[in-house]
Amino acid sequence: MATETEAPTRRRGRVLLLVLVVVILLVASFAYWRGMATDAAPVGTREFAYITNSKSDSVTVLDVEAMRAVGTIAVGRKPTAVAGNPRRNEIYVVNTDSDSVSLIDSVRNRVTATIAVHRAPVSVSVSSDGKRGYVANSGSGDLSVLDLESRRAIAHLRTGDGAVVARVSPDGNTVVVLNRTANSVTLIDAVKLQPRATLPICKTPEDVGIMPDSSKAFIACPGSSQVAAIDLRADKLLTLLDVGRTPVSIAIKPDGGELFVSNFDAQSVSVIETGTNEVSASYLIGANPVRTLVSEDNAVLYVSNAGSGSISLFSIDDGKFLATVRVGSRPDAMAFAGGQKFLLVVDSAAGDVAVVRITEKRYRSWTKPEIVSPAAVYATIPTGMQPNQIIVKAIAP
Repeated sequence: MATETEAPTRRRGRVLLLVLVVVILLVASFAYWRGMATDAAPVGTREFAYITNSKSDSVTVLDVEAMRAVGTIAVGRKPTAVAGNPRRNEIYVVNTDSDSVSLIDSVRNRVTATIAVHRAPVSVSVSSDGKRGYVANSGSGDLSVLDLESRRAIAHLRTGDGAVVARVSPDGNTVVVLNRTANSVTLIDAVKLQPRATLPICKTPEDVGIMPDSSKAFIACPGSSQVAAIDLRADKLLTLLDVGRTPVSIAIKPDGGELFVSNFDAQSVSVIETGTNEVSASYLIGANPVRTLVSEDNAVLYVSNAGSGSISLFSIDDGKFLATVRVGSRPDAMAFAGGQKFLLVVDSAAGDVAVVRITEKRYRSWTKPEIVSPAAVYATIPTGMQPNQIIVKAIAP
């Protein structure tokens, strides 16, 4: 039994412990709500957007925080694709008519090197460790492998006629190359740097989405209005799925559960269940949908409609439209910015980028936001002539 002096001591200890727990909870709560309110980037970073201008032979640089253009970088002829290095402050621009890739220092925003590749490159993908780049060369039907540390091409691997897309899997083991003219896909062993298989698929493959676990790839084929499902572990075609007319792009949810296909001539989006490889739904979305993006929380689908000059916002869980926003004459590529508070939409005809404020949110519980205002155009920023691709990169000092 406690003595008369021990009891008050124990009570004081319990009170101090309770106070400490309350303080910890208050600090954690403040940090949580502050992060939810600001969607802030890591301390010391700043976001920039890079837009390729195919008719100006340049890249426009936007300061996302200030929402203004801060520079124009001259690159090679007809820049058509762009990618960022996830490990270094470096951007890679594919110059189709110069048969080269420009390396941009994203701190100083200037070209620091140019790597020669094969004929008519049109696509670039960077491995998650930031060490390798993969370039699809449509004119020579092959894949150039770049060592990004030494800044040189270390291999050129034959794939198939009209290689238009190269995409490296998240685990870094496989590069999926779409051969548009050959109606095939080539799977490259990224470790051994050699082809594993070339598979006949549907007609004129144009875009690919790879599962987050690197198990499968889904390929949109506008020539046959189909999507091909490929097993990347067994290197085989699983099935061909009929979707709407002229599927041109694919977006996979971050959790990998579903993917969305833009059917350009059907004015629709098809939903595919990635676990069963089945088309589960189709929604009329807008005139000539060309690109799709899915929010990080897997909740909202964003679609750019080239024929109606608009973007559509679609609630994935509810299967309902949220909003349609007019953004210009021919919206195309899109990218999130500012912690997904903004959507940057490239207008390939008008030569600008529409900055769409997606939503403003007020958090009244730990999990559910209340939407205060719908999506609306916040600003329009001029770029060069015929912009076509965009990436947003957080730049560390």
